[in-house]
Amino acid sequence: MPKSKLSAFLSLLLVFFSGAVLGAFAYRLYAVKTVETVVITPGAPPKKGGGPEEILRQRLAEMKDRVKADDQQLEQIKQVYNQTREQYDGIRQKMNAEGHLIDENQVAKIKAILRPDQVPVFDQIRAEHEAAHKRRMQQRENERK
Repeated sequence: MPKSKLSAFLSLLLVFFSGAVLGAFAYRLYAVKTVETVVITPGAPPKKGGGPEEILRQRLAEMKDRVKADDQQLEQIKQVYNQTREQYDGIRQKMNAEGHLIDENQVAKIKAILRPDQVPVFDQIRAEHEAAHKRRMQQRENERK
C-alpha cells in the first residue's frame, strides 16, 4: 500500500509541476509587449513632446527637404499652419467656455437635489476632484518638457 500512495503522490506532483511549467511558457509566449514608436525627422535634434513651434519647424523642414519647397512656398505654408492653429485655438477656447457652463449647470442641479447639510460635503468633494485634475494636468505638462 505505501508504494501506491507514493506513486499517486508523485504522479499528482508531476501533473501540478508540468501545469506550472506549461502556464509559464504560455504566459511568456502570449504576453503583450508595449512598443513605443519614435519618429525622428532627419537633421532635427530629437525632442520629446515638442510644442507647436517645434512641430511647425519640423513640418517646414520636411517640406523643404522632401517636397523641395522654395522659401516663398515655405512662408505661405507657414501662414497656413499658423492660421489653422489659430482656428483650433479658437475652437478649444469656445469648447472650454461651453464646458464650464455645462459644469456649472450640473453643479447647480445637483445642489438643488441635495439637502443643505450635504452641500458643503459636495463642495469639498468637487474641490478635491479639481485639485487632482490640476495635479494631473501639471504632471502632463512636466512630462512634455
